[in-house]
Amino acid sequence: MGKPFQKGKSGNPTGRPKALKEVVELARSHTTTAIEALARIASSQTAPESAVVSAANALLDRAWGKPKDTVALENAEGGKPFQIVIRKLSDG
Repeated sequence: MGKPFQKGKSGNPTGRPKALKEVVELARSHTTTAIEALARIASSQTAPESAVVSAANALLDRAWGKPKDTVALENAEGGKPFQIVIRKLSDG
């Protein structure tokens, strides 16, 4: 399978489209309003519980970052933990 771009040439020589930058700036200009709306929903006594939880999660994610996913691997026999080795196989 060939490479999608020629070596030494940018795959996007003109950079991001200007419209995308404008959309990002517009969205960011509404940050305060959006955070306030999430806070109102999270503390609402009448909003559905699912909306309260979603709003609270969104606020926490933005304030503290999303938690990293972890997987606990345990050996059923109580021995050493599993070791996962990833190697590149040769093409030959």
